[in-house]
Amino acid sequence: MRKEDKLTIIDEIAATLKEYSCVYLAETNGLDAEKTSALRRECFKQGVKLVAVKNTLLKKAMEQSDVDYSGLYPALKGSTSLMLSNTGNAPAKLIKGFLKKDDVLPALKAAYVEETAYLGADQLDFLASLKSKNELIADIVALLQSPAKNVISGLQGAAGNKIQGIIDTVAKKEE
Repeated sequence: MRKEDKLTIIDEIAATLKEYSCVYLAETNGLDAEKTSALRRECFKQGVKLVAVKNTLLKKAMEQSDVDYSGLYPALKGSTSLMLSNTGNAPAKLIKGFLKKDDVLPALKAAYVEETAYLGADQLDFLASLKSKNELIADIVALLQSPAKNVISGLQGAAGNKIQGIIDTVAKKEE
């Protein structure tokens, strides 16, 4: 491959990395054509971009980036497939789902999620259990709404009738 071609590919990979907040490195080399097609279809359905890359070109693209991907460098050995997503746990859940069908592949090599690098397949369960930013916001909103809902339901129930009676009594005394 000519040097100009390599530079073009590095720039394309770097531009692609900028579009996504979560980067997963996976081993997919042993998958047959049918399983590879199934993996690509599932990635497309779940909004995960799957790209086969050369390790040296990926490392150079990562070095160009503003983000510090240095924690992923040890995983850049053997064949590497790049899984990109803006939802932190989507690729992990996808890999986990495929591992139920096939014990070995795709195998997680490393991941970069929420400014943290995770190395090794043993991190897969943790990464799959991570909540996305939108899920965390929904949990916080639900927690904030809970006390207000309790007060309203208390006012509407039997205790609410007692409180209303007390308020009426106090109002009559003031007149």
